[in-house]
Amino acid sequence: MIYVIWGIVFVGGIWIIATYNTLTSLRLRIDNAWRQIDVQLKRRYDLIPNLIETVKGYMQFEQDTLQKVIDARSQAMGSKGVKDAANAQAALTQSLGQVFALMENYPDLKSNQNVLNLQEELTGTESRIAFARQYYNDLVTQYNTKQQVFPSNMIAGFFRFQASELFAVPESEKALPKVDLRLSS
Repeated sequence: MIYVIWGIVFVGGIWIIATYNTLTSLRLRIDNAWRQIDVQLKRRYDLIPNLIETVKGYMQFEQDTLQKVIDARSQAMGSKGVKDAANAQAALTQSLGQVFALMENYPDLKSNQNVLNLQEELTGTESRIAFARQYYNDLVTQYNTKQQVFPSNMIAGFFRFQASELFAVPESEKALPKVDLRLSS
């Protein structure tokens, strides 16, 4: 009988250790995933001043739009926490989109090789950021699920593991664009 009790204690101890280590591992992987997002955002922040300087001479009448990009970049660089970062990144993405849309009005600018290279680098960086965000959210979901399912929720509660926040798209970004396909007469 004593061996059965010791066996149960031993198996329970192994399970507690394994669950604790899994939660800790997921938390560390989430921290790493957030740092990977930071790396891509840093790359984005470094490219933006180059783009602004390159297009500034061509877009003399669009200085307000360029200033909005600079302001959005500053706000994004100073954001703290997942929710704040998501909102700041959405504003930056929107202001960059306005610059790219305005660039269509400047044929010399559209054909400038420096601008095309910067635009391509920013597009590639945006793809990397999207992938890094997806990976981060996948890890957060896995971690939060592990904390909420029985019986690992007991270990998570006992050791005070905190739920992580998903990198969510702000509501303003979820709105569907309005498209008007009517032919004007």
